[in-house]
Amino acid sequence: MRPFAHFKTITKHRFLVMKYCFRCGLYWQGLIHDLSKYSPVEFWIGAKYYQGDHSPNDEERRDKGYSSAWLHHKGRNKHHLEYWIDYGRVGDEVQMMGMPMPEKYVVEMFCDRFAAARVYQGKNFQRERPYEYYMHGKDHTMIHPDAGALLEELLRRLKDDGEDEVFRYIRKEVLKNR
Repeated sequence: MRPFAHFKTITKHRFLVMKYCFRCGLYWQGLIHDLSKYSPVEFWIGAKYYQGDHSPNDEERRDKGYSSAWLHHKGRNKHHLEYWIDYGRVGDEVQMMGMPMPEKYVVEMFCDRFAAARVYQGKNFQRERPYEYYMHGKDHTMIHPDAGALLEELLRRLKDDGEDEVFRYIRKEVLKNR
């Protein structure tokens, strides 16, 4: 059980996401980002499975076959694509699918992924890593095509053009009408 190390990690992550959201003009989202991680149901599981270099949810999943902390977290945080999975129609067939996401949550998801890579990779962080991580799992990710395309574009811009350019693009092109 490593509650202090876990607290430090989730707080560092949260403040990085807040910084990135503020750069995009998403002040409220930055302020409330991942507050559920401090709730007992998420926090104590995270402290129990804390490793420091990847999500404790992965460790809980390895141990139990599922992550109770993740199930709680994704249902309360709209910046996760899993929040937006529901039943939809394809012709006459009803199936699980990614629903449309408001762009502000896709942008927050980008900020979340960027910050997570920074926190977990530390000094070894390279700006192409969030893009590579997304592309590695893209084929089995259930995300609405528009949300997936926007997230991929933001991660690609981070990789190819750098941090300042991707945030300029978000403010001027993605969230221009906000």
